Amino acid sequence: MKKLVYYFLVFASIALVAFTAAFEHRGGKGKEAPFRNHSNAVIIAWNATAFETMGPTYNPLLASRILAMMHLAMHDALNNIAPVYDTYAYHRAEKKADPIAAVSAAAHSVLVGSFPDKREQLDAALERALKDVKSGGDRDRGIILGEDAGQAILLMRSKDGAFADPVGKLDNPDQPGFYQPTPPTPFVFAPFWTAMPTFALKSPWQFRIGPMPALTSKEYSEDFKEVQRKGSKTNSTRTSEETFIANFWYEFSEIGWNGITVTAVRDTNLDLVATARLFALVNMSRADSYTAGWDSKFHHNFWRPYTAIRNAACDNNDQTNEDAAWEPLLNTPPVHDYPSTHSVLGNAAATILAGTLGDRSFTMTSTSAVPTNTTRTLKSFTYAAIENGDSRVFAGIHFRFSCESGLALGKDIGDWILNTSLKPKAKPKA
Repeated sequence: MKKLVYYFLVFASIALVAFTAAFEHRGGKGKEAPFRNHSNAVIIAWNATAFETMGPTYNPLLASRILAMMHLAMHDALNNIAPVYDTYAYHRAEKKADPIAAVSAAAHSVLVGSFPDKREQLDAALERALKDVKSGGDRDRGIILGEDAGQAILLMRSKDGAFADPVGKLDNPDQPGFYQPTPPTPFVFAPFWTAMPTFALKSPWQFRIGPMPALTSKEYSEDFKEVQRKGSKTNSTRTSEETFIANFWYEFSEIGWNGITVTAVRDTNLDLVATARLFALVNMSRADSYTAGWDSKFHHNFWRPYTAIRNAACDNNDQTNEDAAWEPLLNTPPVHDYPSTHSVLGNAAATILAGTLGDRSFTMTSTSAVPTNTTRTLKSFTYAAIENGDSRVFAGIHFRFSCESGLALGKDIGDWILNTSLKPKAKPKA
């Protein structure tokens, strides 16, 4: 009953946000709409270029940071030409700048600043983006504006320490409940990310979640048994549909939820400036979800199902049964269990997408789908976020209470970003 009430509240609150905010967040419409003759394809193209530059196995924490920076720079460049929304890092009016040149130079500037060894391929991407932009003063002004917007956010983040060695050591006591590294990665990933400067949140711990269930509690026992049965690599009670879901959502969240955002802006024919803003909000939520998730993970320091199930004889709970040979369906990421950051990331993005576009259905694919290139139609962004969380239980890598806490944290983050960041400019008084 508790889980049903939770899901009802999630759906109801998302629906209310969508109803009250959809029109406000759709971007320029009618006679106030700038860039009416410019497609949003340039935003989508640079999003794809960023992923091509990073590659599919790039550090997901760094990826979230770089994507947020790039999309914020593009957003700022456009809104310095036509101020529809508040800018983030760069503020200088340049009304005569070409918007395509400005957006492209902004993205190029951030990506070259992040990947100087990839300058040649990024220069080629910039040349392709500008091939149809008429030469002259507007183009030149756009390039200068975009470069300045990109440099502003690079400077803002230049001392955040994001490029430190992510392979960390852990000195936890070998006691029930404490996180221990799991195969195949005998280390903990990026412990310094707990203090990463946030993009929109006041602090990494602004929405820190409360404690997990006690090892001797009924909730822990139930969720232990569920992941032991559903998440096992062998002899599982998982259905074929649940196995499909586990694999489908296993890809990095940057890939999955940016892909969903691409689908959403195409399905809704969103205009250029609203598209830039939506991608900036979604990717800010990615970056801050990792930071807030890491803060809660390291604060609570809780073990993964792999460790818990293999050491259940020591947990002082006679309702849990040890299986010293138990393995999850999919490899466990090298960081603590509570909360599921995958769930945080998913619901933060879903909250922003639903609050901006309405909680609509969409069809997507996944780089980790089995069979390859299989598509899946989801009835809403909110439902997708819940299924995304469920997938971690089916994969054997999270307890359900960790996924539910992750969903709650993600909603807090998404709501905060929607209500505080890149807000529509006030209309001038008549």
